[in-house]
Amino acid sequence: MCTIPLLTRICRESYNDPETVYQTLKRRGMDLVTVTDHDSIDAAEHLRRYPDFFLSEEVTAITPSGTEIHVGVYGIEERDHVELQRRRKDVPSLAAYLDERRIFFSINHVFSSLTGRRTDSDFLLFQELFPALETLNGQIPGINNSTAAVLARDWRKAVVGGSDAHTLASLGETYTDVPSARGVGDFLRGLRRGQAYTHGVSGNYFKLTRAIVSIGMSLAREYPAMALLAPVLLPVVPMVTLVNYFCEILFERKWSRRLRNELIGIPIADPLFEVTDVRQ
Repeated sequence: MCTIPLLTRICRESYNDPETVYQTLKRRGMDLVTVTDHDSIDAAEHLRRYPDFFLSEEVTAITPSGTEIHVGVYGIEERDHVELQRRRKDVPSLAAYLDERRIFFSINHVFSSLTGRRTDSDFLLFQELFPALETLNGQIPGINNSTAAVLARDWRKAVVGGSDAHTLASLGETYTDVPSARGVGDFLRGLRRGQAYTHGVSGNYFKLTRAIVSIGMSLAREYPAMALLAPVLLPVVPMVTLVNYFCEILFERKWSRRLRNELIGIPIADPLFEVTDVRQ
């Protein structure tokens, strides 16, 4: 369910049917398919029969400083989901479990304000515990992705990318490639060995606005009474997404500057001048 106040009980973040997601991704050229729902693995019930599907999850976790982060966890089993949810309020314990199980995981949209505030200690935690950074997210601005790519290079971390699609329109526009992989097992080993590259597009104002309007239309189809509010709510969406876009840019500026100038032991170049390829 979405986290917007007043809508948490009736509006979902995604109205996509898992089978439609899978078929759409295959038509758009994906060799392998995974779904990273928030704290859920329900899509597995529909897709486990496909040999080119593997189970993943985006865990909403709480750091020792009390901030919220999203952790991408790839190639899990159902028993792992139970353990991940049990440990999600203790990031060091969560990371220890994933390391012990040799499960690949990443800190997602590290320079995005999506999950709220950050602290200096959060970045020290990311550097110490996380083997990978998401460096290309299909829903956040390009500068935020570029800065994450530079940080991954400076920290010598593995990279991962994904569409972060909540609607069918942007599925498969952003993805991760392990060139040597010949199946799910090879792909996951390649991720762990840092052999992955990210491809595709970042997010932008128009893409986000389109996604929110699409979700709103799906909500109205599920609850026809909500359609009565459409004339009031739809004109507000472009303004809300514009504010969000600038918040994302300001968040990246704040933390990229702080990492460069103030946090000892966490070097980062200026992406405006030095990053040339977000796949590195």
